[in-house]
Amino acid sequence: MRFRSKDNPSLRVHVTAWRLLVEFQCGTIPLDNMILPAFRYHPDPLRSGSIVESGEDCRCCRKGRGYIYTGPVYSEEDLEDAICPWCIADGSAHRMFDASFVDTEAFSEDTPESAMDEISLRTPGYYAWQGEQWPTCCGDATAFVTPAGIEEIRKHYGELEGSLLSHIIYELRISGGAATHMLGSLNRDIGPTAYLFRCLRCERYHFCVDQP
Repeated sequence: MRFRSKDNPSLRVHVTAWRLLVEFQCGTIPLDNMILPAFRYHPDPLRSGSIVESGEDCRCCRKGRGYIYTGPVYSEEDLEDAICPWCIADGSAHRMFDASFVDTEAFSEDTPESAMDEISLRTPGYYAWQGEQWPTCCGDATAFVTPAGIEEIRKHYGELEGSLLSHIIYELRISGGAATHMLGSLNRDIGPTAYLFRCLRCERYHFCVDQP
């Protein structure tokens, strides 16, 4: 039996006696491979853009599993757009290539060592203009949500606009019209960019703002 998605004509689902297959333009993959691993400190890497759909094989497991990691990789090997999320999650990519995905300089001194290890070695990272930052809150590292410009903030996180302006004023020490101008000029793709994090305990949002 075969179904075609109305929203995505390039996607077809095949029902067989043994399993479900999903066929993209990039090829056919088992449906169970589409269920991404859970990342405590980066819960939606598709939304953030750190993981994308891809027909490329992973350099670590040598499988084409439908998704590939597009964030930074710290390794002697050239692993740009070459590792699948499963090999990040289970530590295989770190063990095989001595790879990490977030610079340890991104963490503050009060970040638990266990959280730093999980984030830098088994969690998708994100690209920032000058270098990542990873805030802590309530005794733990926060979870990365997404990079955002003012358009995304107003569309999806409108209640955070005032808090983000306060961050620009009090943390970046930019005041008056310059602070309002920076807020209005935030852009996910060309910078300056706001990086949103959320505490896993109190659910408070935290921000980092970076620019080219």
